[in-house]
Amino acid sequence: MRLVVACALALLGIACAQPAPPPPAAAPEKPASTTVNPARIDRARDGLPDGYEVTPYTGSPAPFASWGLQESAVADPAQCATLGAPAVDPASARGWSASGAGGIVYAVVAGAAPEATPPSQLFGECAQWSVTAGRATATVTTRPGPAVDAAQTSAMSTAITIVVEGGTETRSHADTFVAYLGDHVCYIVVVTDPGSPHPGLAPEFGSDLLVETVSTLRG
Repeated sequence: MRLVVACALALLGIACAQPAPPPPAAAPEKPASTTVNPARIDRARDGLPDGYEVTPYTGSPAPFASWGLQESAVADPAQCATLGAPAVDPASARGWSASGAGGIVYAVVAGAAPEATPPSQLFGECAQWSVTAGRATATVTTRPGPAVDAAQTSAMSTAITIVVEGGTETRSHADTFVAYLGDHVCYIVVVTDPGSPHPGLAPEFGSDLLVETVSTLRG
């Protein structure tokens, strides 16, 4: 009898030692949509601070326009102009502008031509560049933009000087964040007055708003 019990216990120990079956494989994650719906850009206004007044954007769909360069702009080096004026369809543009104590914010999306996405080497060639338009001049520093899935991005820091009547100069600063989304271009521009008594928006505001806006456009 003792032998039978010992054998039974031995067999039970072997059974207990068997490894547990592997857990079922997790279902693959559904890839995020990269389809852009420009009409959704109005929803991105939720990212604005309280107290901002919002109006539809009616200007040219180009960072140059948001920088106050209203006349034909000439860049140096010339090829850098595409960063301030991407090849987009003006009729397809949607967006808004908002003004408040921290500055003026522009959010714009437009249908893009294939050449709207710059070649990667252009960002190196345009790390430092300038642009003039009428009485306005601007110096631009280009750097990498925020990370956005399935998109190329860039960021530009721009100091703008405009000579008004009598030789008086007005100065402003613009931080621009651009996402090249294949058949669309989306950008955020935050313009601040260096002489304003009010503190400007946080340095990361425009970058974060671009990421949120692209996510909103893609639904």
